[in-house]
Amino acid sequence: MEYSNRENINLIEKVKEHAELIAALMAGIFILLAWRLDTSGQTTASVLLYLIAFCVGGFAKAKEGIEETIEDRKLNVELLMVLAAIGSAAIGYWTEGAILIFIFAVSGALETYAMNKSHREISALMNLQPEEAWLVRGGFEPMKVSVSTLQIGDHLLIKPGERIPADGVIFKGQSSIDESAISGEPLPVLKNEGDEVFAGTVNLNGAITMEMTKANSETLFQKIIQLVQSAQSEKSPSQQFIEKFEGTYVKFVLLAVAIMMFLPHFLLGWDWTTTFYRAMVLLVVASPCALVASIMPATLAAISNGAKNGVLFKGGLHLEHLSVLRALAVDKTGTLTQGKPEVTDFIVRDGEDHAKALAILAGIESQSNHPLAQAITSYAKAQGINALPQATIEDIPGWGMKGTIQNKEYQVGKPEFVDVQLANDFANGAVTKLAAEGKTVIFIRDEHGIVALAALKDTVRSEAKKAVNLLKELGIQVVMLTGDNEKTAKVIAQEAGVTEYVAECLPETKVTEMKRLLTQHQFVGMVGDGINDAPALATATTGIAMGEGTDVALETADVVLMKNDLSKIAYAVRLSRKMQRIIKQNIFFSIGVIVLLIASNFLQVVDLPLGVIGHEGSTILVILNGLRMLNKNV
Repeated sequence: MEYSNRENINLIEKVKEHAELIAALMAGIFILLAWRLDTSGQTTASVLLYLIAFCVGGFAKAKEGIEETIEDRKLNVELLMVLAAIGSAAIGYWTEGAILIFIFAVSGALETYAMNKSHREISALMNLQPEEAWLVRGGFEPMKVSVSTLQIGDHLLIKPGERIPADGVIFKGQSSIDESAISGEPLPVLKNEGDEVFAGTVNLNGAITMEMTKANSETLFQKIIQLVQSAQSEKSPSQQFIEKFEGTYVKFVLLAVAIMMFLPHFLLGWDWTTTFYRAMVLLVVASPCALVASIMPATLAAISNGAKNGVLFKGGLHLEHLSVLRALAVDKTGTLTQGKPEVTDFIVRDGEDHAKALAILAGIESQSNHPLAQAITSYAKAQGINALPQATIEDIPGWGMKGTIQNKEYQVGKPEFVDVQLANDFANGAVTKLAAEGKTVIFIRDEHGIVALAALKDTVRSEAKKAVNLLKELGIQVVMLTGDNEKTAKVIAQEAGVTEYVAECLPETKVTEMKRLLTQHQFVGMVGDGINDAPALATATTGIAMGEGTDVALETADVVLMKNDLSKIAYAVRLSRKMQRIIKQNIFFSIGVIVLLIASNFLQVVDLPLGVIGHEGSTILVILNGLRMLNKNV
C-alpha cells in the first residue's frame, strides 16, 4: 500500500513538472479540432474550441505575466503575447491567434525544461545522500537509524556498495571510495585509517567504520549543494541588463503598436482591417522573447556542467569574468607542487651501510613533527625500513637536532650546523649541485664526519606542466608567486613551464603583485589554497581555490576546484568562453530575426502565421542552443 502511494506521488510530481508541456499539447489538439470544424463550416463550434485552446495553452504564461507586472510594476513579454493573441482573435484571425498561443506555450515549456534540467542536476546530487546509517555502539550489533538522528562522535559502519552518510574519519578498515559526486573524478581513491571521508561518496569494496566529525547541515556535500543553488539564483550582469532592457523595450513596442494602429491608415492609405492586422503582426514579431531567453538557460546549464565536473562557480558573474581572463597568478605550494617535500636523493659515505644510515637518520627524525623530518621518515618506510632505532633527541631551533642512539651521538641539520666545510666536501661537493636543483639538503654527522645527506624537494605535480601549457594555448599568461628563495623558485618555474615568477612573496607582496597584474591585464585570476592566499584571492578579478574540498576553499574563492588539479582551470575557462559564444550567437540571432520580421511586416511580406512561426521558432532555437552547455565536451 505504501509503495503504491509512493508511486502515485511520483506520478503526480512528474505531471506537475511537465504541466506546461501537457497544457501546450492539449491546446494543439483543440486547435487542430477547431480548424477541422472551421473548414467544414461549423464556425460557432470552432470558435468555442479556439477559446478553450486560448485558455488551456495561454493560462500559465498569462498568469506569470500578470503576476510579474503587478509585483515588479513593469510590463513584460508575456503580456505582449497575450495582447497579440487577443488582438488577432478580435479581427477574426482565430487560427493565427491560437497558433501564437500554442507555439508560445511550447517555447515556455521548453524554457522551463531547460531550467528544470539544470536544477535537476542538483536534485540528483541531493538524492545521493543516504537517509539511513548503521550506528555502532559498544559491543552491540550495528543498528539502522535515521541520518537526521546522528551526532558528532557517533561511530558508523559502512558496508561495501553503500553511500557514506556523513563527513568523518576512518578509524577501522580500509577501502576504495568513489568520490565522483564531490570531485567529478571517476577514479576511486584508496582510504586508510585516519583518512577523511565525505557524505554522499560510495564505499566500493571493504567494510569500514568511521567517526562522524560534522553535523549533517555542515557536511561538504550540503555546502556544495547550497553553493550551486546560490549560484543558479544569482544573475549575471548580462542577464540583469537584458531584464532591465526588457521593461523599456516592451513599453516602446506597445507605443509603436499604438501608432501603427492609426498612422498607416492616414499616411499610407491602408484600410482599417489591414492597419490593425499589421499592428498585431508587429506586436508579435517585435516581442523580445528570444532575446530574454538568450542568457539564463545557457548560464544555468554551464553552472550545472561545472558542478558535475568538480568545478563550482559562485554565480554567473564569475563565469563571465573567466571568459575574458588574460593572466593567472598561481601559488606554488599545493598548486603547481604537491605541497609536501619528498626525498629525492640519499647519499652515504664510502663504506657505510645504506640501510643502516637511513634507519639512524629516520630514527632521529621520527621524533620531530617538522615536514622535512616527516618526509625522511616516510622515505625510510617506503624503502622497507620499519624497525627504527630508539633515539633520545635534543632540538636545536633553527639549526637541527642532536640525537643519541646506543650511546652514540649524531648531529642532524643544515650545513652550518654540522660544519660547512665538511658538508661542502662530502661526496665530491654534491650539496652544490643539489642546491642548484632547488633541493633542501639535510646532513647527519657522527664523530668521524658526515655519515650521509638527504636531499628533499617539493615536487612539481605531474599534471602541472600540461595544465600550464593548456592555459598558455588559451592565451593566458601564468605567473608563479611563492615564498621560496630565488633559486628554488626558478627551478620550480622551469619544471612547470612557467615563464614569469616572483620569489620570496609575503601575503602582502602577493596583493601588490596582483594589483600590478590587474593594471597590465585588467582581468586576472588568482589560484591559492584559500587560507594564506585570502588577501590575493580577494584582490583578483576571479579568485580560484584548489582545496581538495576544504571548507575554507568553499567560503573564500569565486570558483572552487574540488580536486587539486590545475587543468580544471583550463576546462573552466573553455566552459565560460563556450557559454559566452553561445550567448552572443543567441543575442545576434534573436535581434536579427526581430529586425527582419519588423521590416517584412512594414513591407507586408510576412503575415501573422509566418510572424508567429518566425518569432516563436527563434525563441525555441535560442533555448536549445543554450542547452548545448550541458554537453560534457567543451
